[in-house]
Order: sequence, then structure tokens, then C-alpha cells
Amino acid sequence: MADVVESEGRKIVVAVDDGEESIFALQWCLRNFVSSSATTSSPRDTLVLVYARPSPPVYAAMDGTANGREHHLFGTEIDFVPDFHVPAETAIMFSAEITASLDKYSRDLADSIMDRAQKICKDYNVKVDVKVTLGDAREVLCGTVERIKADVLVMGSHGYGFIKRALIGSVSDYCSKNAECPVLIVKRPAT
Repeated sequence: MADVVESEGRKIVVAVDDGEESIFALQWCLRNFVSSSATTSSPRDTLVLVYARPSPPVYAAMDGTANGREHHLFGTEIDFVPDFHVPAETAIMFSAEITASLDKYSRDLADSIMDRAQKICKDYNVKVDVKVTLGDAREVLCGTVERIKADVLVMGSHGYGFIKRALIGSVSDYCSKNAECPVLIVKRPAT
């Protein structure tokens, strides 16, 4: 009789945010994509829930010295722009109290989003890891996929049209072109 080697399972990254589209994508992924064998005592697949916390903006002076660009107060390696420097005397920064308040709100929102996502996962036979990272969602998701060597990235779609997607960009469009794994974009049906 041949020995059967059980596979380790897949690393499935799911992008979550405060939109219903990401919750629908998570629920769809759990129902249709995750190995949910009730006979297996331990989960095979690992679901990695990723939320990208936007960093508080610092606005450069509007006099042209910093090209009027927005930069982030709590920069990370992912969103660092090495060729751009905002001199301290031209940056408009918020007071320490306002910055602390914005950071607390951002952390509370992240906790709320992740709690909701974890509650959705609790009825499925899947290991759940949570990653909350500061930075741009596009870079955070692609960076996480690369770092953990994910098998697939699952994300919702806001359903932007061509013009809106071209003007403001699309996280799912960016990830589908730049992620180092297959990307499954789950479109929420029209209601």
C-alpha cells in the first residue's frame, strides 16, 4: 500500500476593507474556493486576511516647492518615495493630538473590519491569519502576496467603469497586473 502524503494546503490572501464588495468576496471565497472538508480535523488551507490602513497625509505647501503632492506621515518601506523630500518648513502637519486621534480612529476601524471578517470565517475549517499593514492597498497586497508566497489573491471589485478606473485607478486592476500569483476578482451581483 502506498503512503499518502497530505499536502500542506494553499495560502489564500483575501483583501478586506470596509466595503461590502470585500465582504462578499470573502464569503464567496469561503463557500466556493476554500477546502472545507468536514472530515478533516485540522484545516488545510490558510486564509490570510489583509487590510491596508491608509497612513495620515502630510500636505506639501501649495507654493510649488513640493509640487503640491501628498505624502504620508507614517511612511513604510512599501510607500516610500526615495526621490522626493518635503522640507519640514514647507510641510503642513497636524498637531500631535489630531495625529493621535486620526491614528486611533484608523486602528479602531482596522480592528472592526478584521473582527467582522474573522467572524465570517469562524464556521469554516480554515486557518485564519490577520495582517494589518500601513500603506497603499495596491502595494500592501502585492507585497504581502510576494512575501508569503501566496497561491492566490482574492479580492472584491467595486465595479468602476472604464473612465472612473482610468482617473482614480483600481486596486484590483493593479493587483491583477502586478501580483506574483493568480488573482481572483469576485464581482458582486447587481441588486
